Amino acid sequence: MNKVMLIGNVGKDPVISYYDTDQAMAVFTLATTERGYTLQNGMQVPDRTDWHNIVLWKGLAKIAEKYVHKGDKLYIEGRLRYRIYDDKKGARRYVTEIVGENMELLSPRPQTPETSGAKPEENRMVQQGQDDEIPF
Repeated sequence: MNKVMLIGNVGKDPVISYYDTDQAMAVFTLATTERGYTLQNGMQVPDRTDWHNIVLWKGLAKIAEKYVHKGDKLYIEGRLRYRIYDDKKGARRYVTEIVGENMELLSPRPQTPETSGAKPEENRMVQQGQDDEIPF
């Protein structure tokens, strides 16, 4: 089984590419942080932040284009994918990506005049393959 589940903060706004007939791909980074702690002997272990390359396709990419921004907290569920390529100088490069299949927007929506009277949603779950508009 190849399954990854991450909760983290978006490092930069998604970069969206369109291909074929209105099909989209979104690429962005997600930072996950393991909190530091203090050992019994008093030694401090600092926070550790890891950066993950996230790739979303089709409808999920279009939703990311509209609703995902730098700093947002996301839950991403997907699978690992490894790629190897040669760069312009001929050096071999290795890339590890998370191909997102489900995404949950955990950051609260900003209040706008249209939503200020609306009941706030606790979270917004979106799965790959949903062609309808996001349900919020």
